[in-house]
Amino acid sequence: MADHHQQTSGSEEPKMARNLKNRHVQLIALGGTIGTGLFLGSGQSIHAAGPSILLAYIITGGMVFLLMRALGELLLSDLRYHTFIEAIRDYMGPRVGFVAGWTYWVCWVGIAMAEITAIGTYIKLWLPGLPQWIPGLLTLIILLCLNLITVSAFGEVEFWFALIKIIAIVALIIVGIVLMVIGYRGANPGNLVHYGGFFATGFKGFLMSFQMVIFAFVGIEMIGMTAAETQNPRKVIPRAINDIPVRILLFYVGALLIIMAIYPWNKLDPTQSPFVMVFKDIGIRGAASVVNFVVITAAASACNSSLYTTGRMLAELTSDSPRPSVRRIAKLSKKQVPATAVIVSVIVVGCSVILNYLVPSQVFTVVTSMTTTAFLFVWTSIILAHLKYHRQNPGQREFKMPLAPFTDYLFLAFMAATAVVLCMSKETLPSVISAVIWLAALGIISLSKRPTKLH
Repeated sequence: MADHHQQTSGSEEPKMARNLKNRHVQLIALGGTIGTGLFLGSGQSIHAAGPSILLAYIITGGMVFLLMRALGELLLSDLRYHTFIEAIRDYMGPRVGFVAGWTYWVCWVGIAMAEITAIGTYIKLWLPGLPQWIPGLLTLIILLCLNLITVSAFGEVEFWFALIKIIAIVALIIVGIVLMVIGYRGANPGNLVHYGGFFATGFKGFLMSFQMVIFAFVGIEMIGMTAAETQNPRKVIPRAINDIPVRILLFYVGALLIIMAIYPWNKLDPTQSPFVMVFKDIGIRGAASVVNFVVITAAASACNSSLYTTGRMLAELTSDSPRPSVRRIAKLSKKQVPATAVIVSVIVVGCSVILNYLVPSQVFTVVTSMTTTAFLFVWTSIILAHLKYHRQNPGQREFKMPLAPFTDYLFLAFMAATAVVLCMSKETLPSVISAVIWLAALGIISLSKRPTKLH
């Protein structure tokens, strides 16, 4: 990995750093996060928890903010870090870094699979007879071509993708407020408690919703893959971290509050996008198609972020391999893009097309729960690395995490509670077991390797 950095430090990395501006970093992180979790997964979450889903988003949003503050402090502690995986390797050891790096790659592959699945689901509004796997395959081919262009092109396209999603959510909130003001079909905030109360599905339903809620936030740590490539990281990283979690929390809570205020939550179909259902119900067929276009854009955007991250991470992970054939995966194209790594990642993501053909109704739940479970390990590794950094640097530190180390332990307790919730569900328990087997296998493989520390 160190060799890869030396090879690219004079070409790929500085060029990327100059091209990814603050607005790119801000909206690339939003693009990776505001996608399936909000536009499709929220229907499942509302069905599971009712109005209490809002509290689940607030709690999870607060925890994610703590994670991001820990991540930001780690990144600013050494500006030579290109990814947060390097910080994990430094403070937790090369073997934990190896396991975390490959797990993170698999996590993003899972996200891309989920987004491809979502695109096939959304297209059904217009073409109900079209097999679910066809739109996913076409999207994957288009995004592959896009990711083989320069990084600056990726940043600009992702910026506009994310902007479309943000405008759509703000429009939904404004329309919802107008409907409540004029009292359209009984739309009012009281609808949140009219159908069984705030905890309508009981405390267990509230707890079981956390799997999808956490999945809605995964990808926010992607700042750790891009912020180090900006011109002024000491200014951009704190601003991005302090702003983005709050924005996402407002988008999620605001949008879902509006949806449940103008549409009875217990009548939402968990298999459909609640955004599309709401506009179809109020009789604006054209608006439903517009929303459908937006959610397809959202899924494509999040998948695009996934392919960017998997390509970059796979190049880093294979760059120090003793085998020349494996090292070739990390080779950069003439356009300074790890093209081979992107192509390999796309091939793996393409497995979702086969899953969609075989078991289309089961793909989304299985993939998202597996990804969520694996992300628990990555997020936990970030916090553990921050704890060790905090102990080794008790004096002056830049961009300090609030109330550390207490907040580190609070986040770890939240991760442990989430793991328990995942084990309580028959749907997600197999995914937990699969993730544990994956981590154990990587741990065994890491014992046979002797990777060196980066710094």
